[in-house]
Amino acid sequence: MYIEQSSIKSWAEEDRPREKLLSTGKTYLSNAELLAIILGAGSKNESAVGLSKKILQHYKNDLIELSKANVDELSMFKGIGPAKAVSIVATLELARRKNAISSKKKPQIASSHDAFLLVKHYYEDQHSEKFYILLLNQNNRLIHIALISQGGIASTVVDPKIIFKQALDKRAVSMVLSHNHPSGNLKPSQSDINITKKIIAAGQMLDIKVLDHLIIADQSYFSFADEGLL
Repeated sequence: MYIEQSSIKSWAEEDRPREKLLSTGKTYLSNAELLAIILGAGSKNESAVGLSKKILQHYKNDLIELSKANVDELSMFKGIGPAKAVSIVATLELARRKNAISSKKKPQIASSHDAFLLVKHYYEDQHSEKFYILLLNQNNRLIHIALISQGGIASTVVDPKIIFKQALDKRAVSMVLSHNHPSGNLKPSQSDINITKKIIAAGQMLDIKVLDHLIIADQSYFSFADEGLL
């Protein structure tokens, strides 16, 4: 279907994003326009686009921050009921899962940054600590990403026996450890250093090398290998 570009200007604002997408394609829509399509309609006194702009401004136009919002938080906006809030949360969760699937293409890990790109999606929107490991073959190619533990805001319990069972089951030659700090602080704690040393020692006995340990916070990371802590 072809739609005259000039006719869009004459339509109600809440109708424009959907028709604009049909006319020009999805890449030409702003974040507010895409969010307006998800909402479907605005409130009695505000268009869907206007409401979308207000929501985005509240989260500083940061989609990652928006994706951390839950249904209750989104429902606090006037014009956003539970149904619309659920639609926003579900859409952003699909996007997160898509990114996570993209990270499973088993590339080769040659640096801490390569490892970070593979696991960062697993930590997005998380408010509690989680601990994932990347299991690698002899060519440092990814075999598997495994969740080892998850805990509270400040810590999670890591059992080396679980880590090496995963490694042995997958016939891994080496691994990269990773966990997040929901607080945003990238500095390793003494417990982070201690558990890293413990896992390295266990790996030496099993001939499974620990290549790195990443601490992830928001969109940044700290590498034990880069900082000479392994």
